[in-house]
Amino acid sequence: MSNLSEFIAMGGHGVYVWSAYGITATVLILLFLPPVLGKRQLVQAEARRRRREGL
Repeated sequence: MSNLSEFIAMGGHGVYVWSAYGITATVLILLFLPPVLGKRQLVQAEARRRRREGL
């Protein structure tokens, strides 16, 4: 258990290291989500258009 605590603390730099990982993960998620959600909306709009046009 002490090894895990030492790993997380990283010699006193753990707060900076883990906050950097957290910020990086947040930015990557925020960059990944909009295109995925936009594609879903585009596919739904196209399906509605096709139904409306009778294709």
